[in-house]
Amino acid sequence: TLNPSASSAPQKYGNINTNYLSSRSFNDEFGGEIGGDLIFVQVSYIVAFVFVGATMGSKICGRGSRWAMSLASIMLVALSTVAGFGIASLAGLIYGPVHSVLPFVLLGIGVDDSFVIANAFDREREGVPRESEDDESLSKRGARALARAGASITVTSLTDLVAFAISSSSALPALGSFCAYASINIFFLWALSATFFTAAMVIDEKRQRENRRDILCCLTRKTIRDEEDTGSKEGFISKYFRNYHAPAILSKPGKAAVILLFSGLFAFGIYGTIKLPVEDSERNFIPQDSYINSYATASDTYFPTSGTSLYITFENGETIYQNREELASLATRVSDKSQNPPYIAEPDSESTYKNVMTSLKEYLANSGTDAIGGAALGGDTWPTTYEDFVTTLTNYASIKGPGAKYAQDVSFSSDGSDLTAFRIILKYVLLTKEFRGETLDDASRQIEAMDATREMVDSWTDLQPVFPYSEKFIAIEGFKIISVELYRNVGLAIAAVAIIVLVTVGNFVTAFLITLSVTFCIVEILGFMFALGIVIDSVSVINLVLAVGLSVDYSAHIGHCFMVKGGDSKDARATESLADIGASVLNGALSTFLAVAVLLGSTSYVFKTLSIQFALTVGLGVIHGLIFLPVLLSLVGPRPFSSAEQPKDWSAGDVEISEKMNDKTEHLESFGDGGRVSPVENEKDECGES
Repeated sequence: TLNPSASSAPQKYGNINTNYLSSRSFNDEFGGEIGGDLIFVQVSYIVAFVFVGATMGSKICGRGSRWAMSLASIMLVALSTVAGFGIASLAGLIYGPVHSVLPFVLLGIGVDDSFVIANAFDREREGVPRESEDDESLSKRGARALARAGASITVTSLTDLVAFAISSSSALPALGSFCAYASINIFFLWALSATFFTAAMVIDEKRQRENRRDILCCLTRKTIRDEEDTGSKEGFISKYFRNYHAPAILSKPGKAAVILLFSGLFAFGIYGTIKLPVEDSERNFIPQDSYINSYATASDTYFPTSGTSLYITFENGETIYQNREELASLATRVSDKSQNPPYIAEPDSESTYKNVMTSLKEYLANSGTDAIGGAALGGDTWPTTYEDFVTTLTNYASIKGPGAKYAQDVSFSSDGSDLTAFRIILKYVLLTKEFRGETLDDASRQIEAMDATREMVDSWTDLQPVFPYSEKFIAIEGFKIISVELYRNVGLAIAAVAIIVLVTVGNFVTAFLITLSVTFCIVEILGFMFALGIVIDSVSVINLVLAVGLSVDYSAHIGHCFMVKGGDSKDARATESLADIGASVLNGALSTFLAVAVLLGSTSYVFKTLSIQFALTVGLGVIHGLIFLPVLLSLVGPRPFSSAEQPKDWSAGDVEISEKMNDKTEHLESFGDGGRVSPVENEKDECGES
């Protein structure tokens, strides 16, 4: 009822302009803005579906196309989201508007896993025409493909899950809840990738073998025997990595240029990280056309020196009566504090100082008690007993009393016989600053003001019990710890990444290099945040924790693949890793970027910030995974696993079938011998690993 009444006033009264605000306005407008932009979630999923379908297989429906698998990839993310949200809700975790960004996070991780699994299926079909595979051979190929891809997606999913799980212990409830939701969802994403999506891949391979139509698999196409469709030919992107990308970055000048470039980026990141401020971005959450902005503009124009209200509450009626003189003259204790912490405005008017005890004392001195109960007064012009004081104050501050404006500043017991508390109202000076052409609340001075206020009140030992409160304190408490929470949660997440990668990859040097790559990426994201004017707030902190989870994916796939590539040449192994898994990493990154790019059209601060930070994460993450890490591995990378596949000679073109009858279990080293395929089965399959 407030909004229609207030907004209609100018129409009813032509000379009146109204600007209005209620205590629930912010939540209503912020939640509505997020809800209105959820259409972008649907658009991003459509974009991801089209991109995955066009890059995972042939663009034209038929043999070689995988539009059904693109749909399965989207379904994988959707099922994980529904399952994760359901379990999290069942566990009683709170859900807030910021949780709306989770579908984008899951989309990025899920699509990346889909590309890795699809790539493994293709790699395991080298030299084998589809028509020559029976159902048993296809099932075994699926097992080998999952052994190859499962290690990679397990490394990335486990690091993501643990990183989010650690951050769920954050002191910020919104961040803690968000990370708990994310960790639960990522578990389901991993489980369904290894079951639902892999099973769908096997079914789709059967569909292609039987020459059925994509998606409409009940319809059969004209049978065309395609002996050339052996899966042995590398795709365009893999050839690019092998023939152009890897030789460029792994040459001596290329390595020097890469090390120099990324050292510069890291130095820039450190500079930005040091300079990155904690600021009050509350107004950024408000839609541009919201009535709250009109109110804020009018308030800044007409009341430029008016800051936030401060309430100091005194409890215990007996103590209040005993200290009545000190409380009535409290203005002397809060004077001369406007220039330094706690930055309290001078108590020289009703707008900056409102104290019922001061007003009551003046009234009693001038008018007595005849109109408010007739209690006897002592020489100090106060009622002589506590009971008379309560009666006098009750009548004075009643709705119909001379002090009616103080009615909400006093609290009595249910029977009215006892004073339980009263409050005085002060004002802080306006604590703002100019930041890149914008007027923002000065978070650092607000923290100083809050802390100094509490210290001041605690020093009033003769007036206890007493406590201060301001509606801004909740936000300021966030400012006070959010910077610590940022570096703590990101640091713990990176530490978790290091441990999980070490356990799953099984090599200290590789785990260290992957962690180093992720650390460089996060520091550089912080640097670019400073350059782009993104401040530390609840939204950017959440997105940075997401950045740790996403950026590790790009590096972990390359690092793990490097360990299963045999040979004595580190440059050759790095090249083979890029040619093998690089296309999947790049396609996963591009699909995430395209899906998030849709959010650039959002008017929501949450989605705008998400899109910028995601773009930074994807861009920096992929160049670290595909450029920086391969160079590091080529310089100081460790020896391969003992069961790593032997290098192949790609100079002669496709590899003959007879040259590729190798053991298909190289990628299982970090999981023991239980999953190895016997040599008999390998000979029966006549299918080698690339």
